[in-house]
Amino acid sequence: MKFLQFILVLGLSSFYLGSAIAQDVKPIPPRLLYDSISIPPLSVMIDSAIAHNAMLTYFEHGIQVKKISLAIDQKNWTKNFGVQADVRYGTFDNFSTNTAEGQNPSLIATKTNQTNYGIGGYLKLPLSDFVNRKNQIKLARTEVDQAQSMAEVQRDQIRQMVIKQYNDLILKQSLLKIKAKNLETSRINMVMAEKEFQNGVIPLGTYSSMSETAGNTEINFEEAKVDFKTAYMILEELVGFKFNLKIQ
Repeated sequence: MKFLQFILVLGLSSFYLGSAIAQDVKPIPPRLLYDSISIPPLSVMIDSAIAHNAMLTYFEHGIQVKKISLAIDQKNWTKNFGVQADVRYGTFDNFSTNTAEGQNPSLIATKTNQTNYGIGGYLKLPLSDFVNRKNQIKLARTEVDQAQSMAEVQRDQIRQMVIKQYNDLILKQSLLKIKAKNLETSRINMVMAEKEFQNGVIPLGTYSSMSETAGNTEINFEEAKVDFKTAYMILEELVGFKFNLKIQ
C-alpha cells in the first residue's frame, strides 16, 4: 500500500511540475520556425533572375551595337559608288558673239534668270577598301561573337548564383529549425534549474553555468534567424520579385 501511495505522489508531482514548466516556458512563435516557405520552383527563379539582371541587359545591348556595326561594314562598299546632282537658280551673265558678213565680230552680253542643273555618277576605287574589307567584316563578326559569349557567361553566372543562394537559404532554414528546438529545450531546462536552485537541489555554480548555456542558445537562435532573413532577402533581390513571406 505504501508503495502505491509513493507512486501516486510521484505521478502527481511530475504532473504539477510539468504543468508549471509548460506555463513558465516562454513559447517560440510558430512563424519564427519558418516550417513552410513559399518559394517558387528553382527554374522559375533562374529565368526571372536572368530577365532582371542589369549586367546581362548591358551585354545584350552591346550585342545589338556590334550587329549594327557589322551591317554597316558589310554595306560600306557602296560609298564608292554614287550619283551626284547639282541645281542652281539665279541671274546669270550670258555672252555671245554676233558676226555679220563684212563686219568685225561683236560681243553681246545679256542677263537672264534661269535654272541650271547637272547630274552624273561617280566611281571611286580606293585600294585600301578592297584590301581591308574582308578583315573588317571578319573583325566585326568576331566582335559580335565575343559579345554573345560574354552574355552567355553572364547567364551561367546568374544560374550558379541563384542555385547557391537557394541552397544557402534551405540550409539556413534547417539550422534555424534545429536551433529553435534547442532554444525550446533550453528554456524548459532553465525553468527546471531555477526551481531546483530555489529548492537547494543544485548549487549556484551549476545554475550559473546552465544560465550561461541558455543565454548562448538564445544568441545562437537570434543569429540563425538573422542569417535566414538575410539569405531569404538576397534571393528575393537576385530573382527580382518578392516571395510574399512576412518575416518577423
